[in-house]
Amino acid sequence: MHHDPYQPARPRRSRRLIWISAVAALAVLLGGGGFAAWKLDWFSGNGEAVSFGKGSTPSPAADRQTPGQSPSGKPSPSGDPDVLMPTGPKADFKQTTKLDDGTIIAKTRLVGAKSGFEGDVWVWAPKEYEDPKYAKSGFPVLIALPGGNGFPANYWSDRSLGLQKAVSEGVQAGTSLPFVLVMPVLNPDAKYYYDGADIPGQPKMGTWIAEDVPDFAKANFRTYKSRDGWAFMGSSSGAFVGMKTVLQHPDRFKAVIASGGEIVPDSPLWKGHQAEMDANNPEKLAQKLIDTKGPEVFINFQIGTKESGKERMTNFVQTYGKGPVKTTIRDIQNGEHNGWHYVRGMKEGSLEWISKVLKGPKPDAA
Repeated sequence: MHHDPYQPARPRRSRRLIWISAVAALAVLLGGGGFAAWKLDWFSGNGEAVSFGKGSTPSPAADRQTPGQSPSGKPSPSGDPDVLMPTGPKADFKQTTKLDDGTIIAKTRLVGAKSGFEGDVWVWAPKEYEDPKYAKSGFPVLIALPGGNGFPANYWSDRSLGLQKAVSEGVQAGTSLPFVLVMPVLNPDAKYYYDGADIPGQPKMGTWIAEDVPDFAKANFRTYKSRDGWAFMGSSSGAFVGMKTVLQHPDRFKAVIASGGEIVPDSPLWKGHQAEMDANNPEKLAQKLIDTKGPEVFINFQIGTKESGKERMTNFVQTYGKGPVKTTIRDIQNGEHNGWHYVRGMKEGSLEWISKVLKGPKPDAA
């Protein structure tokens, strides 16, 4: 059974909402004028249209990668043939949060061309993405998956967890690449866990995560054609889906930060579909990768010392952490099963780890 590592956040959020309500009530008593003048910064601009990479130019038609087609391999404006300029069409983004450094978290509605599933996706680009010296460079994409129901929201898009801040601070410290974060819903509803898979008779969440969401990122951001610029991070059920997807598609994704101890598929919807469930089992996928000798994938497990699940991770590493399956386990001291502690683990070393196995943007030589 997957747990929701964001559960402990609710009291804190409630207190914030109560405080905001109290301020609003006071403003009404004072006539409202003071409150209108004193805008809370994190609400400023929410709901307004957002455009990422204003200096980006779409790929020429000959160099565009459309769903179902291979990259052309033609050089990008930067001279790196691996760089893929935004292919379009551009999504309709609306701001949901403004961070202290001025960067924006925005949301759009994506209709998956390959899965047929329609769901919300949140995105965030670091400050470097708008820097003119990187206007011709690709950026690595980190697809961040939540635990729990993963519907109707993705809790990594909540500024209180600090994922975006951790990346920004890591970039400044030289310990993290400036990742573009893509944060899709994980499930089509809050009733079941769909294991990020195409379970027969159910919405094709495996195709949504592995194909539609990356295609969407390529349409809207400067990315890379090769797997060297693509990775996952996730907690609990999201960690399972991220790890499973990397092992299923090692030609498209290279690494994952998997927090919280989920290793095998456990959706009740698999009943009667054993063969399909086996095809989505990280243990069997890892063994297949070992047997076929690659390509290499990198799995960084994170586990809090105050939560269960370490034994499952250790068993996986001992059994399958060999050959092309590169594994490591990070213990988060006094860590519990929640997003704040997993972000702390990322700041303590997991972001640096994943940044070493992926490629980052290169400034324009000019």
